[in-house]
Amino acid sequence: MTDLPQRVAVVAGGSSGIGLATVSSLLEQSIKVALFGQSSEHVESAKEKLSVHDRAGNILGRTVDVTDRSQILRFFHELASLWSMPDILVYSAGISPKGPGGATPFVDVSPDEWQLVHAVNVTGAMLCCQAVLPHMIEQGFGRIVLVGSVAGRTIPRIAGAAYVTSKSALSGLTRVLVANNAGRDITVNLVAPGRIATDMAGPPDSETNRAALARIPVGRLGKPDDVAAAIRFLVSDSAGFINGATLDVNGGEFAPL
Repeated sequence: MTDLPQRVAVVAGGSSGIGLATVSSLLEQSIKVALFGQSSEHVESAKEKLSVHDRAGNILGRTVDVTDRSQILRFFHELASLWSMPDILVYSAGISPKGPGGATPFVDVSPDEWQLVHAVNVTGAMLCCQAVLPHMIEQGFGRIVLVGSVAGRTIPRIAGAAYVTSKSALSGLTRVLVANNAGRDITVNLVAPGRIATDMAGPPDSETNRAALARIPVGRLGKPDDVAAAIRFLVSDSAGFINGATLDVNGGEFAPL
């Protein structure tokens, strides 16, 4: 697909995993991509890995703490001065705290853990959407994709309570954004990955991942590129009539009717 030349995209959480694969996929479409992550080390590593795709200065990478509104606003202000405000926003930033025994049991979840997970996974998404929407409304075009999770769609088997409720909340945010931007050629969709082989998921041969593999009809864990392909389609002109949808990318693990 080559229908989005010269557009500008922001990928929050773009320094690793699904976000990094999404940045790479969008760069292949000649889209300028500004990514940010919370770790400066990860951001610099991502820029180095992506440099093979960047023959025209199409990558911008910054360190941003999405729990800090001032840092988010500063990032978008800099982006507007260097390039322009984005036509595309992909919010893939997320955390899922786990200890040696896995997710924190619900009765033991602290207010601090609950608030931090929601600050990163939900409030950060809200703040980024607030930052980009005025430009999208003014120009009459925009694409927003929020990265949820199968854990927010069905009975959770691995993730903790804070993560599950935060990812469920993104479904509600998606609907709100659709309702508030009717008639503006701004689409907002959610991608809900299943078990994807990323650092967050841990070693592929772990007991948890082996159990997950047994539940996946296609017979393998997902790859970040699988999710990136879905995101690339949803931000394209070809997906202009898809709005308010949840696209499950889980190998058949969860197949709602």
